[in-house]
Amino acid sequence: MSGNEESNAVKKLLRQVRNQFKHAWQPGFLAALVTIALIVSNCSSPNNPGGTAQSGVLIYGSGGQPVNLESGNITDGNSIVVHNQIYNRLIEFKPGTTELQPGLATAWTASPDGKIWTFKLRQGVKFHDGTEFDAEAVKFNVDRWWDKNNPFGYRNAGKTYEIWEQIFGGSKGEPNSLLQNLVVTDKFTIQFVLKQPFAAFPSTIASGYFGIASPTAIKKSAASYGKPAAGAVGTGAFMFKEWRSGDRIVLEKNPNYWKAGFPKSNQLVMRFITDPAARLAQLRAGQLDFTVDLAPDQKAEIDRDTNLTAIFRPSFNVGYLALNPTYKPLSDVRVRQAIAHAINRPAIVKAFWGDLAESTPHFIPSTLSWAQSPDLKDYDYNPQKAKELLTQAGYPNGFAMDLWYMPVSRPYFPTPKPIAEAFAADLNAVGIRVSLKTKDWTAYIADRIKPPGYQSFMMGWTGDYGDPDTFYYPHFGAGGTKDIGSWKNDRVLQLLDQARLTADQSARSKLYAEVDQILHREVVRLPIAHSKPLLVSRRTIDGWLPSPLGTEPFEAISKK
Repeated sequence: MSGNEESNAVKKLLRQVRNQFKHAWQPGFLAALVTIALIVSNCSSPNNPGGTAQSGVLIYGSGGQPVNLESGNITDGNSIVVHNQIYNRLIEFKPGTTELQPGLATAWTASPDGKIWTFKLRQGVKFHDGTEFDAEAVKFNVDRWWDKNNPFGYRNAGKTYEIWEQIFGGSKGEPNSLLQNLVVTDKFTIQFVLKQPFAAFPSTIASGYFGIASPTAIKKSAASYGKPAAGAVGTGAFMFKEWRSGDRIVLEKNPNYWKAGFPKSNQLVMRFITDPAARLAQLRAGQLDFTVDLAPDQKAEIDRDTNLTAIFRPSFNVGYLALNPTYKPLSDVRVRQAIAHAINRPAIVKAFWGDLAESTPHFIPSTLSWAQSPDLKDYDYNPQKAKELLTQAGYPNGFAMDLWYMPVSRPYFPTPKPIAEAFAADLNAVGIRVSLKTKDWTAYIADRIKPPGYQSFMMGWTGDYGDPDTFYYPHFGAGGTKDIGSWKNDRVLQLLDQARLTADQSARSKLYAEVDQILHREVVRLPIAHSKPLLVSRRTIDGWLPSPLGTEPFEAISKK
């Protein structure tokens, strides 16, 4: 509504309040106050874009703030959401799918032996700071992620680029590094030289972590790049304007975006609201335009509101409980198996997800069922069996264990704290005395990989590309187990590497089936749920096509 309409509405309600003041106990008094608060809070100005008064302003409700805006140096979904708006990648995904399409690269080809991938780059693209995108800019970014000795990686400031090692095995010069060399052959051509063939390489480099940033901006901001004060500079649809820590990020339309006609909105405000109930309340009040990761039991409330539309993201994730074998009780596989028997996973999934998730023995979702072991039997809920295993392992009276839960809602754990409380209740019943712990999301992510790590913790994953490798390698491959005491299984490593080398799906299915069986037996990451995340938008929003990969660019979204 316009400013005059807002003023008149407020005056009218104030008259109602004065008339009812003598009878303040009446329900209308409280309702009037609430309505005034909503109208006032929706009043928007260019300096405080918190409402919906401007049709060109999109307001998104995030489940938490990003860890940082530095490409290649994140692992969490909240960060990738923002990265998807600021950066482009060499290859991107067709909206709503896991199919590849050109991004900053217009074409890519593999050599006959599959070890050299050549990327032809898009010409005429500018970074937000006006500098030119070219092959040297790509090399600058990849060198930061891959080379621990690169001076522009600023690793002495605590930067880890953890995801690079998780996906590609190791850093420059290390024996497990898939990447062996980067070669700029001309201004708009770059080659990635691999240690061995890897058919899924284009899909991995397309994942949301690897946006291409401005080398000039990185050099200017140094170790502060990607933090609230410095921001980030990419080639994407939106440009960084402001990050109010704990509150919001404000992005502006890129007027020189290389995709003609995009973005559809002039400004994107990304607000950080960790509580799903608060996100839905603000959406209903018109303070948000769209949001994600709501609790399944909120769907009924959404359905009752004619201004809202429920949307379901295709299921392509896993929420799990990690058990760190570095700690003595958990170093015994019988203890880990006891925990698997002690937690009533089907009942917990039914209670907290309803029909919007499934509990299976597999780490990968049913979308990739061709890579699952058909012979796998789940750990049934069996407290007596759990107690027997604990006794066999030397813990007849149980033991004490810390269990860390996430402070933010995620697609795979929409309500982490009550889910953690349900885990604790089941474990306490068999003698495992659980202490629940949490901390700020940024610290939660970072501290889990600081030796010796957490004893046990909740975490999850949304696949980054349409292949079992996206779930398995970052969690169990070379460089992927730092958060569980660098647990290692040589057979799993061998199978995962062989699967990367194998093109035939029937052969790969046998390799992955054996991986499935080993991981089920070892129980270092106990799968809890594969969810179908609940999203919601106001009916004024058009053009939102959620990706199964957990996040998507908002460049095509407009407000009616």
